[in-house]
Amino acid sequence: MIVEQRTYNLHVATTGEYLKRYQEEGLAIQRPILGTMVGYFSTEIGPLNQIVHMWAYEDMGDREQRRATLKSDPRWVKYSASVRQYIISQENKILIPAAFSPYATPAP
Repeated sequence: MIVEQRTYNLHVATTGEYLKRYQEEGLAIQRPILGTMVGYFSTEIGPLNQIVHMWAYEDMGDREQRRATLKSDPRWVKYSASVRQYIISQENKILIPAAFSPYATPAP
C-alpha cells in the first residue's frame, strides 16, 4: 500500500471557495475513480491557504491506472480547468507506510 499526498497552495482568501467547489463538483467525480481517500484538509496554522489531500493505493501501478482514468474523464477535465484559477502551486509526495501503520500492507 502507498499513500499519495497532494498539497495545493492557493491564492489568499480562496480556500473556502475551492473547498465548496470540490465538495459540490470534484468529489463525486474523483472518489469513485481514485477509491480510498485517506483525508482532505485545509491548513489553519503554519503555511496558510493550503489544501492537503491523501489517497491510498495498492501500489504505483494501481495509482497510475486510477490517475490515468481520472485524467481522461471529461467531467474531471472540465472541473479541474475551472478550479485552476485558485491554485498557485502543487506538490505531490508518495508516502510509504511504516510496518505498524493502519495503511501498511499486511504480511502474508
